[in-house]
Amino acid sequence: MSKLFTKDTQAIFWNNNKTAIQRMLDYDYTIKREKPSVAAIVAPTSSNKFEKFFYGADEIMIPLYKSTAEAKAAQPQADVLLNFASFRTAYNVTMDALEIGGFKTIMITAEGIPERLARTMNAKARSLGVTVIGPATVGAIAPGAFKIANIGGTIDNIINSKLHRAGSCGLVTRSGGLFNELSNIIAINADGIAEGVAIGGDRFVGSVFIDNLLRMEANPDVKYMILLGEVGGTEEYKVIEAVKSGKIKKPIIAWCIGTIAKYYDSGVQFGHAGASANGEMETAEYKNNAMREAGIHVPNSFNDLPEMIASVYHKLHAEGIIQDIPEPEINTLPKVRRPKQFICTISDDRGEEATYAGFPISSVATPDTGKGIGDVISLLWFKKQYPKWATDFIETVLKTVADHGPAVSGAHNAKVTARAGKSVVEALVTGLLTIGPRFGGAIDGAAKYFKYADDNKLTPAEFLKYMKKQGIPIPGIGHRIKSLKNPDLRVTGLMNYAAEHFPSTPLLDYARTVEALTTSKKENLILNVDGTIGILMVDMWRALGYSEEEIDEFIESGTLNAFFIVGRSIGFIGHVLDEKRLAMPMYRHPMDDILYDVQKAEKI
Repeated sequence: MSKLFTKDTQAIFWNNNKTAIQRMLDYDYTIKREKPSVAAIVAPTSSNKFEKFFYGADEIMIPLYKSTAEAKAAQPQADVLLNFASFRTAYNVTMDALEIGGFKTIMITAEGIPERLARTMNAKARSLGVTVIGPATVGAIAPGAFKIANIGGTIDNIINSKLHRAGSCGLVTRSGGLFNELSNIIAINADGIAEGVAIGGDRFVGSVFIDNLLRMEANPDVKYMILLGEVGGTEEYKVIEAVKSGKIKKPIIAWCIGTIAKYYDSGVQFGHAGASANGEMETAEYKNNAMREAGIHVPNSFNDLPEMIASVYHKLHAEGIIQDIPEPEINTLPKVRRPKQFICTISDDRGEEATYAGFPISSVATPDTGKGIGDVISLLWFKKQYPKWATDFIETVLKTVADHGPAVSGAHNAKVTARAGKSVVEALVTGLLTIGPRFGGAIDGAAKYFKYADDNKLTPAEFLKYMKKQGIPIPGIGHRIKSLKNPDLRVTGLMNYAAEHFPSTPLLDYARTVEALTTSKKENLILNVDGTIGILMVDMWRALGYSEEEIDEFIESGTLNAFFIVGRSIGFIGHVLDEKRLAMPMYRHPMDDILYDVQKAEKI
């Protein structure tokens, strides 16, 4: 892997650090990335499904997940994990990601992970070929392609440091702060960096200097490299050996900070956990001399570094190794951004023609398109294109539940309201308001409880016992008139359709075994039309590839009852129009149909 990141790289961000994520998205917008660099956020304690962020002047939604496994399953293309967990949990988060697999790079921002755990974590990652950046790092950047969180600072600083597009230098440091400073120095004295990594300040980090420099050696965009080491550790000697052996041929400019340490009587730690010399070889002065002797470009002091960068850059440019880099067009972040108050993910009316889930209305509305109301529902309710057998089933359900005569409560209310002189809308609403647990709700309930029984492998007898314990009659079982000897032809039609067109009907098969037990007790305890619809909806969604969790969510949100609402609205409107057409007078219930039991009120 010669390049750490590309313009297609996407990351899963562990911990909802909104400021850091927004900085990444601002960078994406500035460099005109086609898709955001953050594909998902892992927020274990959040109950939200998404988080809104600005993308230029507009907003985008990034999905939230409870675990890395969920996020990775939903966003398999995201091969970078940005671990912003605390030092107490960063190790577990990293090890979990390594077990899940599919990550090429893991960045760990936490400082102070116990060294024993850090070494175990790094060894595991190395064995799997995963590049770990950190612990104790601000991350890395591939200018013009992808940047991690806060590295590079503000957008203004990024542009001033030429980090908005690829340059020629490969930069590796321990320090994140000095990474930003060096990026600016390189921009002033050369043409910027092609790739940069702050490997982290802890004593035991995942990818060390040599790992990153060898990758940069293979990266054709990198023409020379800069290494900023520090007092402590011996990782610089691996670079020296690679230069001597010819593994690294590109010019390297290097400096180890901390040369002042020789003026102290005892060992001093300079900021980072790893910045402390435990012997002469680990002192900054000794390493600088060793690198200079190996042929690496080492200045006499940090103050001389800019001049050396300019010298190497201009030499390579004169030799034609480095070409002039054209400045790309970039987006400018708006000064004022206002969050949107509403979100719509199903339709869009901003263009020349409104769309349903991305499809122009004309592409689904007219008869020649071959699309029906089932297709429109699949787009607007589920944002999916259902196959014909599923859309036909949806339409069958709507036709099946459209009406059940004038005597049922909803139709009765609609008719009474219409006769009071109210409009179609007002009369319809009074009918709809009766829909609930006792009228129409059996569709939801049947799906919920039969699915629960099937998921938990309950036998029919165990299911009946469970429902009795709940104190709830089994939703979807029983009919006032119909029985085994007098079957409901609506139910027969639905079952015949499913048998012919559904790939499989496991929940219906289970429900039939329950029906066999209930009808053995009483003939009219059959699977009724509400139960059949709810159960077959679950079978439909399973066949369409929805997860059990997604189906549970459909049930809990009232999606199943929504089919009854839409279908029965057709009948309610029919009854309202019938009343209007007949010019029926105001309705008054007959007194002889009321049991009056009015006692004289007691005096208090």
